[in-house]
Parts: sequence; C-alpha cells; structure tokens
Amino acid sequence: MKLLTPIGDYSRTGSLAWKLRQRRFQRFANLVARTGKSNVRILDIGGTQQFWEVMGYVGSGHEITLVNLFEQQSRHDNITTVVGNACHLEQYDDRSFDIVFSNSVIEHVGTFDDQRLMANEVRRLAPRYFVQTPNYCFPIEPHFLFPCFHYLPVSTRIWLIMHFRLGHYSRYDNREEAAIDVAEIRLLTKREFSSLFPEAKIVPERVLGLSKSYMAIKD
Repeated sequence: MKLLTPIGDYSRTGSLAWKLRQRRFQRFANLVARTGKSNVRILDIGGTQQFWEVMGYVGSGHEITLVNLFEQQSRHDNITTVVGNACHLEQYDDRSFDIVFSNSVIEHVGTFDDQRLMANEVRRLAPRYFVQTPNYCFPIEPHFLFPCFHYLPVSTRIWLIMHFRLGHYSRYDNREEAAIDVAEIRLLTKREFSSLFPEAKIVPERVLGLSKSYMAIKD
C-alpha cells in the first residue's frame, strides 16, 4: 500500500522504520560495549555493508563478517564478505565470533526446520547474539506492507502482488516468481521464536501498544 510505504522505508530518515531500526541498533551497540573489547568479531548473517556504514561501524576497529547467498566486494578494511548459507555455516568453528547479528533474515530461510537450523548456527558461533524478526501476530505484514496479508490464502497473496505494487516490491508479471516470493517468507510467532533461542531474552519492539517484532538477545 502506497500510504504505508514511506512509514516502512528504512532508507528514509525520520520514518517509523528508520526510528525503530536506530533504537534497535542501540541495543546491539550496548551488547558490543559489554564485551569490553575494542575489536569485537561480529558475524552478520544476511546483512549489508550499507547498514554498517549508516550505523557508523566502518573503520571502528571491529571485525565484521557479512554472510550472504550472493558474492559481493568489500568496500572497507574491517568488513569481510563471504558467500554462505545461514543454515549451514560449517566453515566456521564453534565460537569463531564474539557476537552474531541478524536483522530480519530468519523469516526468509524456509521452513520452521530451516529456521531452527539457522538458530542453531547462531547459537553455536558466538557466546552473544542479537537476532530480530517481525512478529507473525502484528496485523501489518512488514515486507508487503498490506494489512493481514500473511493471513490470506497463498493464491490471494499471489493475485494481490500481481495486480498491485505492495510495500518494497514492484508489481509482478510472472506468476511463478510471485509464488516463490510469497512462499519465501515465513513469519514467526513469539512462541516459535522463543523456542529457537531458549537461552535468550526475547524483547518486543512495540508500535501503538502492539508487538511489531521481536529481538532475541543473548548477553
């Protein structure tokens, strides 16, 4: 919906999404500070260099490793880019990092079993972690920015995105591509999310009194 798009635009300074991300990142910065280290090893699963540029971590002395499904060239000395699968990071030994960070990625990795695989990797790779995901029970779907979109039948969701430009997505012309992108997102309930990160503190991110998303924070 065009009305909601500016609200959910992280790149727009001052938007609700931008403010929430800034507030969320402050929690992460506090987690980094509590390590007591000046060169914290951070693994960002599914993140971007632009995110760390905006957050002021370029040249900070912290060692940031970005893992994504696609290859990308690093623009900064303290950022390493790696091709990898969030659910299978066997190239790294246990506790290879000080903190694992992942922002709105776990809902994209597949089935609940796949999400558990990713969660197990997060928990294995560092003693501390910060994982955020949208809340299934929040009425506005955060990717397509359409009320109750994620509660609709799959066929209805496909029809909507083939006829309208919703949220961060352009209108689809190809039904197969539309079906893939609809199926690719699996939002989590609080109970599901908590079960994936049992030792973490689950912190809600509230909008108008409702939990828009959850953060799993292990200190």
